[in-house]
Amino acid sequence: MSEKELAQKSVEYRKKILKYIYQAKAGHTGGSLSCIDILNVLYNHTMNVVPDSFDSPDRDRYIQSKGHTVEALYVVLASRGFFPESDLETLCQYQSHYIGHPTRKVHGVEQNTGALGHGLSLSVGTAIAGKLDKRDYRVFTVLGDGELPEGSNWEAALSASHYKLDNLCAILDKNTLQISGPTSAVCNTDPVDEKFEAFGWAVRHVDGHDIGELTAAFGALPFEKGKPSLIIAHTVKGKGVSYMENQLKWHHGVPDPKQYADAIQELDLLKETLSWAVPGNLT
Repeated sequence: MSEKELAQKSVEYRKKILKYIYQAKAGHTGGSLSCIDILNVLYNHTMNVVPDSFDSPDRDRYIQSKGHTVEALYVVLASRGFFPESDLETLCQYQSHYIGHPTRKVHGVEQNTGALGHGLSLSVGTAIAGKLDKRDYRVFTVLGDGELPEGSNWEAALSASHYKLDNLCAILDKNTLQISGPTSAVCNTDPVDEKFEAFGWAVRHVDGHDIGELTAAFGALPFEKGKPSLIIAHTVKGKGVSYMENQLKWHHGVPDPKQYADAIQELDLLKETLSWAVPGNLT
């Protein structure tokens, strides 16, 4: 896919995230919109993983540590053919597998996640297994900046460096907000780049909504041989819907009928604008 096609796909993904949250009357809207460009590039450009060979030992692995933004993962997996998109009509309904956090009952989900702070540990274990088995697969995980104070992240970060896991890439969705306030006020983890570098990681910063920067960063992995890689993706909570952007109340929020219609209209206008955009200038 070209950068323009990926950017247009991100708009469609945002519309679908809103559609299924609106229908289900539940969902983590803001964080799903902030990380969707990352998932888009991973699944449609970077990772070696497809539905028909999801049991292949050589597939790349993706683990969503910030599991509460599962709506973003679901719409991408459906788009890639892991299950019919019509399944998402049951989101958050009784006896549906499509619940509010990733579960391995859904085809394409590697690990159950949602208890914040353990996705990186799972990813480290998976990357160690790849090294021991002499496999070439890579492991990717998206972390939320609100989960970084969890101590298990730092134990995992130390282990990843100790075992020289250059097959591991963590992406930090740094949207600077969590459910109870700005991350800097709740429990400040900055300078997060210097912390991870001190723990032995190779770190890069990107605009988490710039398709070109994301594809370039993923294409440069590993950043240093023998070191795990961290991409700090600077994002906006609620990205793409102006009245949701940087608004704490949309951490978990469901639009009313007018808000939903306004959001879809805004995204339709964005997609029309992108259709005329010059490739390479898609921020």
